[in-house]
Amino acid sequence: MTLVLLHPLGADHRVWDPVLPLLGEDVMAVDMPGFGAAPPLAGESVTPVELATALREQLPEEFDVAGISLGGWVALEMALAGWARSVTAIAPAGLWSAPLAPKRSVARLAARGLAPVLPRVLRSERGRRGALLGTVAHPERVPYEDALRLVRAYADAPGFEAANRGMRAGRFEGLADIEVPVTLAWCSDDRLVSRPSVVPESAREFYLDGCGHVPTWDDPSAVARVLLAGTASTPAVRRVK
Repeated sequence: MTLVLLHPLGADHRVWDPVLPLLGEDVMAVDMPGFGAAPPLAGESVTPVELATALREQLPEEFDVAGISLGGWVALEMALAGWARSVTAIAPAGLWSAPLAPKRSVARLAARGLAPVLPRVLRSERGRRGALLGTVAHPERVPYEDALRLVRAYADAPGFEAANRGMRAGRFEGLADIEVPVTLAWCSDDRLVSRPSVVPESAREFYLDGCGHVPTWDDPSAVARVLLAGTASTPAVRRVK
C-alpha cells in the first residue's frame, strides 16, 4: 500500500527527505498545488478541500496518507472523503476552535527580502537558528543545504498566499466523521499548533518529544515510527522519543 506524504504550508515534498529512508519503498512524497514544482490553483483563496481534490487525480487508487500542518488538514479531508485507507496528521492545521483572522506572513516577507544573502546567513548556526526556530526545535540538526532549500521554498511558493487565506478562513470539523483509522501526532515544542481540547476517542494520539512544528529534522526516527503506526489498526496513545 502506498503511503502518500503531504508537506506543510510554504514547504515542498523535500521536507520529508530525512524520514524517507526509514519508511521502505512504497512511499510517495508530493508537492501540493502552488508549492515546489506543482503549479498553483486559480483563485485568491484556495481551501484545503480544493487542494485535496486537485491532488486526488495524481494518486494511486488505494493509499494511506499523512501530512504535517496544512498537509495534515489536506490529508484529513482525503480521509473524510473516503479516498484514503488511513490518515496520519502531524500538528494538523484546521482543528482550531474558530477560523483565524487574515494575516500576511511577516516571516515570509523577511525571507523574500533576504533572498540575496540567504546562503551566507544560513551557513552560520546563529543565522540558521534565527531562520528556522519558529518551526524546528533543533535548527542545528538541519543541514545547510536543507535549510537553504526550505527557506527558498517558503519564500518562492506561488501558491502560498492563496493557501494561507483558504487555511485561515476555515476549520476542519469532520474529525469524528472519518471512517478510516485516524492517527494524530502533537509536537512538544510546537509554537504554531496545539492539541484541541476535544479529540474523538477513536483517534490514536502520539506525542513527539523535543520536536517543533515541522519535526522531520528534529527526530526523523520518531516521525517514522508514528507514520508506520498510523497505517496499523491497533489503537494506541503514547509518547514517542
